[in-house]
Amino acid sequence: MAAQRRSLMQSNQSWTDDLPLCQLCGVGSSPNCVYGPDGKGTQSHPNEDGHFRFSTESCFLYGVFNGFEGSRVASFVCQCLTAELLLGQLSSGDTDADVRRILTQAFDVVEKSYFETIDDALAEKANLQTQLPEGAYVSAQTQKIADRLKTLEQEVSGGATAIVALILNNKLYIANVGTNRALLCKTTSDGQNQVIQIGRAHTTDNEDELTRLAQLGLDPVRLRQTAVISGQSSTRRIGDYKVKFNYTDIDVLSAAKHKPIIAEPEIHGGQSLAGVTGFLLLMSEGLIKALEAAHGPEQVNQEVVAMVAAELAQQGSLEAAAQAVVERVKRLHHDVFVSGRQRAQHCAHHEDMTLLIRVINYTLADGSLTPTQGGRIYPVSVPYSNHQSTSKTSVTLSLVMPAQGTLTNGSSTSSTLEGDTPTAGNQSPSTTLQSTNTHTQSSSSSSGDGSLFRQRSNQAAQPDETGRVPPYVDFTQFFRLWGKDHNDSQTVSAELGPQ
Repeated sequence: MAAQRRSLMQSNQSWTDDLPLCQLCGVGSSPNCVYGPDGKGTQSHPNEDGHFRFSTESCFLYGVFNGFEGSRVASFVCQCLTAELLLGQLSSGDTDADVRRILTQAFDVVEKSYFETIDDALAEKANLQTQLPEGAYVSAQTQKIADRLKTLEQEVSGGATAIVALILNNKLYIANVGTNRALLCKTTSDGQNQVIQIGRAHTTDNEDELTRLAQLGLDPVRLRQTAVISGQSSTRRIGDYKVKFNYTDIDVLSAAKHKPIIAEPEIHGGQSLAGVTGFLLLMSEGLIKALEAAHGPEQVNQEVVAMVAAELAQQGSLEAAAQAVVERVKRLHHDVFVSGRQRAQHCAHHEDMTLLIRVINYTLADGSLTPTQGGRIYPVSVPYSNHQSTSKTSVTLSLVMPAQGTLTNGSSTSSTLEGDTPTAGNQSPSTTLQSTNTHTQSSSSSSGDGSLFRQRSNQAAQPDETGRVPPYVDFTQFFRLWGKDHNDSQTVSAELGPQ
């Protein structure tokens, strides 16, 4: 059995090649990138993310996987998890408890199967380590053993985090292991979109995870201070034999009574999708971190959903929409780095990014205009509750999409938010977002006639005798107020504005 699984990992083909791909979803991705002093980016390692998107007669199954120290574990999970879920294990008669049990068992079987594939390599590694002589003397034989140990270490190292979505009986189930993220955006009866983050990242910032680890005898204060455990921030992951088998050799984990880093998924659902219109997003940690680095962690969920809504309003396919969002995040991250602004130091590199969009009773546009090519504006109202205050406020994000433009934040507005307030380092589990898919007119209230923009006819303005066209923005009121404040000899000219 172990030999068969090892052969499966090494094969370029998989039984999943014959499974029908779901036509209701699209995936976008971008490899990791490290920027040089000139702003040019280079890929530092092969792409380690993975994903799947399958549909059968009874259910839909989606997953996004973030691999580390190689793509072996992510690739293995992509192939084997589907075998544990789509070979008759699930049926329309399953209850919520049945589905949760099947999902939990599937993750357990997949991890055990992965470790079976590296059993021989781990045994050889352990045997060779006993043959290394003590002392600094290096002979030809010792060097040969050392080289073989290095090769074996590369074969057995690595792991993956996972976010999996299952739709069965028109109910949604989310299984999370690690630091990827799932967002559900539902359009309400009044035309708004409710954005729900399903679950939280398994890190030392998660109080539930700290409680679990403390019950094993670990110090939560030390864990929070350490944050990164064996190179990763996740407290749940698939694979990674070093923290599974040798955790007693890791200082911060050495006091654990049992295995502290686990692959058991946290499962949410089933949530009924009856009457729901909207979309589901599965994101790898790389995409989340890239946007957090560029704009801060406060409104990553809202920004991603706003981008997706805008792209879905323009693109003719889900694949194009997903890829356009990833490219937009990539460009935002790069632009912040080259800007030299305060957050530039956080944007020296980004990891692999993957975004999966699954629409739910959602109508796509005809794709006549691509936001990254056109100049349409999509104002998006995003009520947001500050975790440091009990007051409920909102901010308005205006998606300004000129040629080669970027996402722009607009002005504040007042509305209410029904839902929980977000905790530090996490997105609000329930926020609302409203967007329009049509051309909009902008206005700004001020003293005077209250109009910043001059009235324009539907016809293009014609140049005057000097070759100039009438100005689109009227600054007369601004210069008048400026002149009153300064009250000097330049008041008269200030009222008239620049000549």
